[in-house]
Amino acid sequence: MDNRPDIIIENTLTEIDSDRFVGYLAHAFCRNGYSTFTFNNEQLRFEAGNCLILTRCNTVANVVQSPDFMVDVVYVAQPFIEVCTPQSNYGMKGHLALFNNPIMQLNPEQQEVCMLNFDYIKRRYAFTNHHFHREAMINAIQRMIIDFFDFHAELYGNEEKVTSQYSQIMDGFLALLERGDYHENREIGYYADKLCVTPKYLSEVTKKLSGFPANYWITRYTALEISRLLRDRSLTLTEISDRFNFSSPSYFTRYVQKYLGANPMDFRE
Repeated sequence: MDNRPDIIIENTLTEIDSDRFVGYLAHAFCRNGYSTFTFNNEQLRFEAGNCLILTRCNTVANVVQSPDFMVDVVYVAQPFIEVCTPQSNYGMKGHLALFNNPIMQLNPEQQEVCMLNFDYIKRRYAFTNHHFHREAMINAIQRMIIDFFDFHAELYGNEEKVTSQYSQIMDGFLALLERGDYHENREIGYYADKLCVTPKYLSEVTKKLSGFPANYWITRYTALEISRLLRDRSLTLTEISDRFNFSSPSYFTRYVQKYLGANPMDFRE
């Protein structure tokens, strides 16, 4: 995985959920037509004039593209995106919003800016003989990210400045979730202890920054991963239950019914 490229450019979404793109963030702009896919057990439609940002590509499934679908896709490896992302706490708020809804509907001016960014990235990417190719790509990706921040602020409101203390706590909380601690730990007390704060304070911070308490995000990450694994027919329900340390298969079934709205077997029919 260490030898994989920092950036991959594609013009289709057909392989977005494949192992090839594990560890990459997907940034896409639809130029024509539409595509539908399942995200967190919901059917989404990605159409002309929309941009799509997926922090984890394997969270989508059942991708269908219209015959006239045209898309630009830029996959950026996680370590490289960290180098490119501006030092702004707004990136964390954008991450939270995109985790719930990865599609942004852009106005005509935003669409033009988005197209210019993708065209620029593709042109710079092709200049492989440039002595400072990596630095040029960092600059190109950063331009795109800054405009995404602007799009999100315009669409959802430029919220008040996030304090550094709040940002550190939220970043730490998300880092624990991103590394998969929810497989074994779904109690808020575990995360509060790791971050050296009280459960009440952790929940207040997450509610302030995202609009949802800490338990919401723990459950959100858990349910999204369970939904993905249930579509993997190579794993039995018992194996999936064991991965999440459920005390019994029946408790696992009740959890899926409560948070995903269906029996586990429904995902395999």
